[in-house]
Amino acid sequence: MNRYAAVPWPWIGFVVALALLAQELVLKLAGGPQDLGIVAWRVGAMTVGVASLALLIMPDWRGSFLLGALLCAGLMGYALYAQYGLGLEPCPLCVFQRIAVIACGVTFLLGAIHNPGRVGSAVYALLVVLFAASGAAVAGRHVWLQSLPPDQVPACGASLSYMLETMPFADVLATVLRGDGNCATIDWRFLELSMPAWTLVFFLTMIVAGFVLTRRS
Repeated sequence: MNRYAAVPWPWIGFVVALALLAQELVLKLAGGPQDLGIVAWRVGAMTVGVASLALLIMPDWRGSFLLGALLCAGLMGYALYAQYGLGLEPCPLCVFQRIAVIACGVTFLLGAIHNPGRVGSAVYALLVVLFAASGAAVAGRHVWLQSLPPDQVPACGASLSYMLETMPFADVLATVLRGDGNCATIDWRFLELSMPAWTLVFFLTMIVAGFVLTRRS
């Protein structure tokens, strides 16, 4: 049964994303610049594709919550593999993004276990949107730092654990969101997108999925 019979835009979005990926191949072959505009374009293209695919395979309420929880668990599993298997130490902004992913995953899991009615499910979905929006803001800041020219990158700062031990939490939060040179380093890419860019795609997709879930009957 087609859940989007009156609105075929998930299929349209998926096709558009494939076209944008084809254009991305052309840009890569042409050796274009890696500035913020190009990165934003790539993030937008991947978000269109991933969000459209998510909507096409999205099951019922409970199945959607369970699928979201498994996805968040998978993301955290890979984050731990990248840290302990690949030796990629997370910067403070990475840690904050992990917290947002965990918050989304816990909300999805509670929704799947609780299996409430329409109103309760909408509340869980809105909580996911809230946590995902927070994560998207942090990931967007991270992507912006990574796009800065070398002469504009902030100096490296103290570790998150040291700041938590010596500074008030409000100051820690402000310092982390400002970012430092550690956050500007790109040591992992997939399809020309860094890890923070992919987490931004994930958070944006969760926002779209959350809003769609709130409108389901």
